[in-house]
Amino acid sequence: MLSAKIPARELVGENASGNPEGEAASRRNPMAFRRLVFAAFVLSSMAGLIALMSVTLSTNGISWGEGAMLVCFAATLPWTVIGFWNAVVGLLVMRLSKDPVARVCPVAVGDKSLPLSSSTAVLSCIRNEDVDAVAANLEAMITDLVRSGEAGAFRFYVLSDTSNEIVAAREERVFADLAERWRGDMGVIYRRRKDNFAFKSGNIRDFCERWGHSHDYALVLDADSFMSASTILDMVRRMEANPRLGILQSLVVGMPTTSAFARVFQFGMRLGMRSYTTGSAWWQGDCGPYWGHNAVLRLKPFIEACHLPVLPGKGPLSGPILSHDQVEAVLMRRAGYEVRVLPLETESFEENPPDLLEFIRRELRWCQGNLQYLKLLGLSGIKATSRIQLVLAILMFVSSPAWLIFMALAATLAVVGGDQMLQFDATTGFALFCIIMTMVFAPKIATVLDILADRKLRKRFGGGLRVVAGTAGEIAFSALLAPIMAVAVSVFIAGLPFGRAMGWGAQARSPHGLPLRLTVSKLWPQALFGAAGILWTANQSWALVLPLLPVVLGPLLAVPFALLTARREAGRLALASSLWRIPEEQEAPNCLLPLRLGALTALGAGTVPDYKPDLVKADA
Repeated sequence: MLSAKIPARELVGENASGNPEGEAASRRNPMAFRRLVFAAFVLSSMAGLIALMSVTLSTNGISWGEGAMLVCFAATLPWTVIGFWNAVVGLLVMRLSKDPVARVCPVAVGDKSLPLSSSTAVLSCIRNEDVDAVAANLEAMITDLVRSGEAGAFRFYVLSDTSNEIVAAREERVFADLAERWRGDMGVIYRRRKDNFAFKSGNIRDFCERWGHSHDYALVLDADSFMSASTILDMVRRMEANPRLGILQSLVVGMPTTSAFARVFQFGMRLGMRSYTTGSAWWQGDCGPYWGHNAVLRLKPFIEACHLPVLPGKGPLSGPILSHDQVEAVLMRRAGYEVRVLPLETESFEENPPDLLEFIRRELRWCQGNLQYLKLLGLSGIKATSRIQLVLAILMFVSSPAWLIFMALAATLAVVGGDQMLQFDATTGFALFCIIMTMVFAPKIATVLDILADRKLRKRFGGGLRVVAGTAGEIAFSALLAPIMAVAVSVFIAGLPFGRAMGWGAQARSPHGLPLRLTVSKLWPQALFGAAGILWTANQSWALVLPLLPVVLGPLLAVPFALLTARREAGRLALASSLWRIPEEQEAPNCLLPLRLGALTALGAGTVPDYKPDLVKADA
């Protein structure tokens, strides 16, 4: 048990009576102590799981094939074990600390009675996007900031990397109209690059060189980002009050949606995110993550210290860095500035992919970008925690092929080698399966327990029964999705040596159906993997087949799963069930009404106040 090793009050940062020397060391360097404790839990857990797997496979000694399986199993563990302990620590902090956010993110808030004394550039980075949707998001944010009385402290920049000339022509018209409508209230500047070098990171670097020295901070947005004025002002005030804070990342939540796929997915993300992020912030501290959007950057050190290198060589892992955000966080920390995530659910939103194919495309772009970190592990002068974060970012995707190789080895050894090559202990094997599944779902379980223990939280999510039923459905959804994604990532990584790469295109964000032919052309590897798995299980014992069924069912059903969850009818059915509700559906925030009034009505939001667009200006 966790509490048997370290008192819970000490774990959440509140001194407990006991060893005076230990308490003194903790006060001198509390983050070093926390990281040491967390590393001990993670490493001891991994060692225990590897030992249990060794026992499971060693009923007749360990063959070379079983040894290879053990290596692959070890490669899958870091993210699973870290996620589990993040969830455990996060739950303890949320339940035992009077102010969980302040406990893990001690970033003071400036005096709200005083006007802002800084200048912030709001950067909307776009490429071949739905122009009207982007403009609607920006107009709603401008409206909210003007209403707040602090509009003079902000200027909006629409930074375009659009390659489609038709889309570019519409961008020029729409954003010129937006700038004209808000002339005198808010500055809006549109700039389109002809050369799209380095995509988003190059786009922001170009802004820094042109206008960066005119502002103190930059609020970075993706095309689908939306943040309320209250959230923006709170984050900027925190930057003003903490001069050593280089990057402040907000917790980003999904917008209300009518897409069945996005609805279930973002409900699960909402459940797992708070406990996971709170726990990770407890030990990462000032070496926190940056996710590339819905975050505030201190521009002076960002300009001076966060210039990204161009990776040498040829091939998909060379050239500009795609997953630039975590590297920028590492460089900001190297420059002596803090990088922190605020584990608080504020009005900071994004739109999640509406279907499986879009979700896979986004994940594969992240996969390619994260694997580029292999060439950055030797960066000089970076913090040990930052280096570990780069390694973990790589392992997040390397674990997928390791997991599939583990399964393929087991199947091959069972068919070819028989009992001489593969024997396992069913009792310890089942125990190991239960432990791993508990660890995988621990972040969601932890947040569900926190919600169920808090009457106000239960109400925000539509009641305890809806939370439990929605969680059960989301776990089944995730169980199908995980092996589908593992196959997609593994196939993509296998293609990297042959030049396979992901571009940086526009993401589809609105719910829409998928054509059968396209879906089959993208998901046939998953279907083939699932079919092969089903054929293999036909001649195996139930003791071996039962744990493997979830692994093969998801890929086998990948095509119908993608088609079904992308259909508008499925979205309407999900809405009618009243499951997978997020708090913004239960009580709609005013800031979302200009954007989601129709969607919120369709979603049956519990409270949709009258919306009066008093500041939204008519088209010129």
